[in-house]
Amino acid sequence: MKPNLVCYHCSSTILPGELIEADLAGVSRAFCCPGCMAIAQTIHGEGLEVFYARRAQACERPAAYLASNEIPEKLQPYDDPSLRSRFTRPFGDAGELETTLRLEKIRCAACVWLCEQHLRRIAGVKDVQINYVTQKVIVRFSPDQTSLARLIFEIERVGYEAWPFEPSLSLERAKKERRQLLTRLGVALLGMMQVMMYAWPSYVGANDITAEYDLLLAWTSWALTVPVMVYSAGPIFQAAWRSVLSFKQTRMLGMDVPIALALALAFIAGTINLITGSGQSYFDSITMFVAFILAARYVELLARQDAQGGAEALAKQLPATCERMLDYPLSQAVALVPVVNCNPGDVLRVSPGEVIPADGILIENASALDESLLTGESKPVEKKVGDRVYAGTHNILNPLIMCIEAVGQSTRIAGIASLLDQALLAKPVMVSLAEKWAAYFVAFLLFSAFLSSAIWLYFDPSRAWTVLVSVLVASCPCALSLAVPTAMAAAQGAVTKLGLLIVRGHVMEGLVKATDLVLDKTGTVTMGQPELQEIVILRPGFKAQDALAIAVALEAGQRHPLALSLLRAAQDEQLSIPALTEPVINILGKGLTSGAYRLGSATWLGIELGSQVGQYGQVHLADDAGLIASFIFLDTVRNGLEDLLASAKRRNIAVHLVSGDDPATVAWWANHVGITSFVGACSPEDKYDYIERLQNTGRFVWAIGDGVNDAPLLARADVSIAVGAGAPLASAGADAILTSVSLKPLAKTLLLADKTAVIIKENLLWALVYNLLAIPAAMMGWVNPWVAGIGMSLSSLAVTLNAWRLRKA
Repeated sequence: MKPNLVCYHCSSTILPGELIEADLAGVSRAFCCPGCMAIAQTIHGEGLEVFYARRAQACERPAAYLASNEIPEKLQPYDDPSLRSRFTRPFGDAGELETTLRLEKIRCAACVWLCEQHLRRIAGVKDVQINYVTQKVIVRFSPDQTSLARLIFEIERVGYEAWPFEPSLSLERAKKERRQLLTRLGVALLGMMQVMMYAWPSYVGANDITAEYDLLLAWTSWALTVPVMVYSAGPIFQAAWRSVLSFKQTRMLGMDVPIALALALAFIAGTINLITGSGQSYFDSITMFVAFILAARYVELLARQDAQGGAEALAKQLPATCERMLDYPLSQAVALVPVVNCNPGDVLRVSPGEVIPADGILIENASALDESLLTGESKPVEKKVGDRVYAGTHNILNPLIMCIEAVGQSTRIAGIASLLDQALLAKPVMVSLAEKWAAYFVAFLLFSAFLSSAIWLYFDPSRAWTVLVSVLVASCPCALSLAVPTAMAAAQGAVTKLGLLIVRGHVMEGLVKATDLVLDKTGTVTMGQPELQEIVILRPGFKAQDALAIAVALEAGQRHPLALSLLRAAQDEQLSIPALTEPVINILGKGLTSGAYRLGSATWLGIELGSQVGQYGQVHLADDAGLIASFIFLDTVRNGLEDLLASAKRRNIAVHLVSGDDPATVAWWANHVGITSFVGACSPEDKYDYIERLQNTGRFVWAIGDGVNDAPLLARADVSIAVGAGAPLASAGADAILTSVSLKPLAKTLLLADKTAVIIKENLLWALVYNLLAIPAAMMGWVNPWVAGIGMSLSSLAVTLNAWRLRKA
């Protein structure tokens, strides 16, 4: 037996007489026991043998940690019920849970593939969706079969880092990521400046430097390049190594492979030339290249963190600390504690002007809250004891006391954030195509580089190495890889700020192709909120203001829509409300009475009036002498409808009004808002069939509904947007959710979709033109490595900054 033989699976030393051998993928492997052999055969059989290669290079963890199937002690607290409830949320009715994890060290599609495939092999995992732009993974799992700690551990076992995503913690991680990259960039810039300074005499052709000093400058340049290679470029080499190891399964090479290859070849060649005293050193090119590529990546990081902003933008509204009551209700004493340390059941005090830190129940002191972050409605919402309050909303009126029901990912604001994270998980067609062609391009690039180097080796060996490095550097597919994802992410961030939560990634692409817009009426075109349209005086001697004042006096304290409309009208008129001598009696379903005055329906009052088409309703005021006045209400047109219809008209999008209301009312509203194609008395099935008929004629349909009654309408449309208040509407099958009260964001989104399509085309065209120019120039030997590095970095910067323009849309 060979000395120091270790088990292929668990890495433990194989004792004499315990050796078991088996062929895996044509290679003989040694095992310490039948159990390890069976596990290894299973891993290979599932096509995940890259696990062993990744385990070997995960230098920050011992092999035993990665080989063991036991969840390490440091991860076990994630399975505690309190922590699990913080970092997971219920999904569906089958008792499944969903969690969002933040990933580190993923650099390309190959990394995404490996993590996704490994997680899907775990028993109990129902669905896995990973997105590179947001660097998050959404996992749906059965808590009876697996656990949150197991998911995190399994990601670590294939060489990556993961932790449960919580917005407040994610912000700190984002800052840390920026600091680390900025530090690496600083080291590279410092090394570049020093090496360039020492290389300056060779640039200007100085002949007065002795050979000893020239050699000293060269070795000093080498010493300064080492930390740039090891520290600044370290993540590039790590990502490239992971990509090479997983190539057998992914059939893709990441964009870091040619970069790492170019750096390694240049450094090796420079070192050999320095030792032998012949040829170029390349150290100035290496340090400059690393500095420029890290600068480009820093800008890309800023753009990505800005664009992934759905959850982060919401998280900025949440406080980092809160006042927890120590012994409620026996004591009013409070302690200032981090929000992340709070758990369900804790009692908090929230002062006026502060933000609610968690979801819960109001248990003391009624107040009013601004819930515009969640609903888009800026009007304060009155809250009484027993009402639910939500994280992210502002307390306006009184200091309130609440009992926590949900924290972390279980809160409503986290539910909305998870919808935003899903937007880029279902990749748009253009993103998928760009990733596919970028992978092919890497292979083409490597072939071109080595072919051109071989040709130069035959004609002029002295230039072969320079050409090889230059081709690898100049034509790196960074610009091609970033062209589409950065634009889509920036567009998503922009529409999120407008108040549109994109749930599925094809929305922006779909809006560009839309030919027809189908609108529901109630709740979409109209608000379902009546406004007093007209006061008809039916008794001589009465003024409209007098009748309105009496009606408001009768409606005092009522909260139904018509009463609120009368109250708003009286406030606008600044009327003085009379005091009624008799108490007001509410006769359910009929109206109100106080002494001689009665306010209610025509049927109750015993009068017959013709109905007015399109109106919301009527109430009538009478006394013992008969009818005094009629109040006619009209539903309110949703703000921003005019902008939306104007944008659709400019795009030649045909607009249809489809409603369940009676045909005469629908016709009146269609004419009122300027829609020529309309149909009334539609059931949900009729709406579904209406869209299907449009699609059968080759039309691409965009539908907008209220998200509940219009579920079939939204499900059938090519692009669907639900108008409403957040996370519960996801079950309606909508592709996006409008939280704003106004439709104006949709008009802006339509323009932004066109602008996004233009910027994507510009980015792809730029990446294509740049590579068509850079590759031949590098192959011909016209471009030095440092010039190639600048060109490649500027190319990446160009597409990133071009996409960044969408942020201001």
